[in-house]
Amino acid sequence: MEGLVVIGLAVLLATGVTQDVITRNAEIFALDYLQDNLYLMMAMSGVFAALRVIGGIALWRDRLWGLALSLVNCAVTLTLMIFLLPAGIADGLLSGAALVLILHGWLGKDRDGRPRSIARTNPRPR
Repeated sequence: MEGLVVIGLAVLLATGVTQDVITRNAEIFALDYLQDNLYLMMAMSGVFAALRVIGGIALWRDRLWGLALSLVNCAVTLTLMIFLLPAGIADGLLSGAALVLILHGWLGKDRDGRPRSIARTNPRPR
């Protein structure tokens, strides 16, 4: 999702559209600071897109650092979605779904293939 924003930024810069034209005609963010620095926000989304792709490839190759990177990406996105309204709602839904799927893949089943439970099935004798 963030990668499309960077492509849009490249198109806007190539066609010569200034940031003032966009901020004058479109209310994109709820906070004025983010609205005034729209092109910087669009460029920063490219960093998020690159980190998501790197984390996804690392997860695909079973790298533990990819898991950590993806979890941090999801947590940061869920934290920042409050400030990026209204676009942050869709970002939060996608990031929340990705977080649930990552945690299910990591913690969902034990070595025998059975679902893990919170409660112990065989409590220790006292």
